[in-house]
Amino acid sequence: MSKTPYPDRPHAKPVGKRPVAAFFGNLWRVTLVNLAWPAVRAYVWLSEHMRAPSWAGNSLREFGLRLWGFAWLTFVWVLLWGEITWGNIVAGAVIALLVMVLLPLPRVAVEGRFHPLSALKLVVTMIYNFFISSAQVAWASIKPGEPPLGAVVRVHMAIKSDFTLTLAVDYINLVPGTMVVEIDQPARMLYIHVFDVRKQSHIDEFMKQMAYVERQFIKAFERDDEWRPSPLHGIDDDFHHVPYADRRRVAEQDRARKEKP
Repeated sequence: MSKTPYPDRPHAKPVGKRPVAAFFGNLWRVTLVNLAWPAVRAYVWLSEHMRAPSWAGNSLREFGLRLWGFAWLTFVWVLLWGEITWGNIVAGAVIALLVMVLLPLPRVAVEGRFHPLSALKLVVTMIYNFFISSAQVAWASIKPGEPPLGAVVRVHMAIKSDFTLTLAVDYINLVPGTMVVEIDQPARMLYIHVFDVRKQSHIDEFMKQMAYVERQFIKAFERDDEWRPSPLHGIDDDFHHVPYADRRRVAEQDRARKEKP
C-alpha cells in the first residue's frame, strides 16, 4: 500500500502546514491563552481591589508611569557614565529619585490613543523625506546658478494635543531643509523656514507635505472617535473639543479671508 495520501498521484505533496510553520502558527494562540489572558485578568483584579498610596499617585496606572520614569532616568545616568556597575546604578537611582521628588515635571495630558501601524507609517515617511530632502539640499549646494531662495511659511496644524504638536515640530525639524522658527500655540500656527521657495510649485508641494504629516499624526495619536479631553486643560480651552473636520474648515476660512485683497 502506498504511504502517500493520494495513491493515484504518487508525487503529490500532503496538504497542510509543515511542522515548523504549524508550530509558529499556533504559538501566538498558546501565548494568548496561557500568558496574556491571565496577565490581563490579574491586572484588572489588582486595579479593582488595590489602591496605590498617595505618594505613588493613588492609582496603579500613575504608579506605573512614575516607576517607568524612575527606571528611565536611572538608565540615562548609567548611559552617561558609559559603564554598567553597581555604583553607577545605585547613584543613578538616587539621582532619579531626587529629580522626581524635588523637581517634578508637569503632567503631560494623554488624551488620544496610540496606533502602532500609523506611527510606523509616519516613521517610514520621515525616513523617506529625510533622504529626499538631503539629496535636494546637497544638489542645491553644488549646482550652478542662483542660490536657493529661503522664506518663512506660515502653516496651520489642526492638532489638538500639545504633546502631539511637539512631536510634529520635532518631525519637521529633523527633515533637512525645514526648520520651525516660531510656534503660535493658542492658534496652532507654525512659522517654518523652507530651504527653497523660488517657484510656486515648491510652496504647494511643501503645503501638501505638511497636510500629509498633520493627517498622519492625527491618525497615530488623536483620532476624533477616540479623543478624550484631559481635565488638565482649562474649561475655556475649546480647541481640545473640536472635531478635525471643523478645525480644518475654520483654518481654510481664515486663510481665504486673509488672502482677499
